[in-house]
Formats: sequence, C-alpha cells, structure tokens
Amino acid sequence: MHYAKDIPRENFTALTRLDMNRAKSQLAIKLGVSVEKIKNVSIWGNHSATQFPDVAHGFVQDYPTQGANTPLEQAINDEAYLHNDFVKIVQQRGAAVIAARKQSSAMSAAKAICDHVHDWWLGTAEGEYVSMGVASDGSYGITPGTLFSFPVTIKNGTYKIVQGLPISDFAREQLSATAEELYGERDEALSFLESQ
Repeated sequence: MHYAKDIPRENFTALTRLDMNRAKSQLAIKLGVSVEKIKNVSIWGNHSATQFPDVAHGFVQDYPTQGANTPLEQAINDEAYLHNDFVKIVQQRGAAVIAARKQSSAMSAAKAICDHVHDWWLGTAEGEYVSMGVASDGSYGITPGTLFSFPVTIKNGTYKIVQGLPISDFAREQLSATAEELYGERDEALSFLESQ
C-alpha cells in the first residue's frame, strides 16, 4: 500500500479543469465562437471562490477572421468585465448551478475529469497550455509544496509549470489572495493533525 508521503509529488494533481472549462465557455459566449477556439485561459490558485481565471495570455483562434489569432483581452475589449463580472461568474459558477438545479453539475465535472486525464495522458498541443493544481516549485512566488493551480504544458505524461508569464498588479493581487487562502487551509489541517 502506498501512502501520500511515499508518492512522488509529480504524481499529484488537483482538478481545476472544470473552472477552466467554465471560463472558456463564458468567453466563447461573449465572443460568439465555439469553446474550442478559446486557448490558454489560466486558472490560478485554489478550487474555491478565490480562484483567479486569467485571460491575459490567452487568445481566440480564427477571430475576427479565419486564420487570425487574437489576444483575448483585445477581442473582449472590456477590462471592467474581465476584472469583475467574468472573474465573479467563474468563481461562483458552481454555487450558481447548485442554487438553480438543487444539485451539482455532475456531468460538467465528469467532462472536466476526462479532459484533465486526456491531456495528462496525451499532452498539450504546441504553444498551448491547460490548468492543473500541482505542487508549487516556487514559481510565481507561491510557497514550494503548495498544491496550487498553474498553467502547465504536458509531454509524455509529465507536466511543467509555464514559466515567465508577465503578471500584472491586478493578477498579483488575485494570486496573493488565493494563495493566502490555501496557506490558511494548510495551517488549519496541520494544526488538526498535530492535535490528534
């Protein structure tokens, strides 16, 4: 039997694909394109209401014309929406579904699991990345070992955190908020374990 402490950290991932799929869907609706055209949307941080859906490095394919790749910020052209309504919609989508249907979005979660495993197994396309909760290596100032959602590329079953993405002041505030929540959850769990 394997225990968590015996399993290499690179074999741990957390599912933030549902959040990424939701973010892409919102953007696709806004632009009137298929979800498959939306690329490199990142989910940073916790799978909670502090997660940060980030479009700063994403693009939309074949927009506005065939063969064009347009940065999402340029295509949407509404910073207030991207920094406010969009972020809140993605952060609160799970709660909104439960409130409306009186049950969770099980099929959406199942689809996200399939997408997550598909990409982990088959890899990401050249120039594209997806979001996965992985153990931080210190990238983007996140404490090493923290299970945190980052943009990653995947090849031969191995993920790598995308490096060198510029982080705006707005994004840094969002990353800090979701990281602090995760650190608090870690500390609470450790405190509980130490009391046993």
